[in-house]
Amino acid sequence: MNAEGCWRCGQEPHDSLFCRFCNTLQPPTQDYYRFFDLERRLSIDLADLHKRYYSLSRLVHPDHFARGTPNEKRFALDATAILNDAFRTLRDPVARAEYVLKEEGIQAAQDGAPRVPPELLEDVFEVKTALEGLRAGDTAARGTLAVALDRFRAWRSRADCELAALFQQYDADGGREALVRVRAVLDRRKYIANLIEELEAGL
Repeated sequence: MNAEGCWRCGQEPHDSLFCRFCNTLQPPTQDYYRFFDLERRLSIDLADLHKRYYSLSRLVHPDHFARGTPNEKRFALDATAILNDAFRTLRDPVARAEYVLKEEGIQAAQDGAPRVPPELLEDVFEVKTALEGLRAGDTAARGTLAVALDRFRAWRSRADCELAALFQQYDADGGREALVRVRAVLDRRKYIANLIEELEAGL
């Protein structure tokens, strides 16, 4: 993690949170996968991630460096912040995929131009009309919205299944094509999730 060698003993550069020569805490990497010493994969063993998290949290807790040097105190605080951010990101499949896509320079669809299939847009029109009716006092629209909500939840579940399959594909061959497809599914899933939130609020 320190490309210039250990800041304390000056030994050769190495990719570790602690110097392997003097065991001194080093400046932490910003790379979430490297921080956890994980291969960059979209599918993660969550039990293993939790074990690594608790182990690292004990090692870098600022209390352990209360009497340390200014460098150690600063690195402990930095490492703890990165540890918590990385754990929150990597434990969630959607956040994890977004992180990898960002690292690979694959941007999300522009706001206002979601990548959704035409049949979804037709359902959206129906839902918007029913929501307007409900707000205007048409209680019969509630049934239409409840059915639509179940349908959108099912579509979100299917999107999650698509993502799981694409995660395996990417992990197997590491191809950029799989990531581009992950990006498209994530954009569609986000659109569906927003609709679900709107429906839940309306109901």
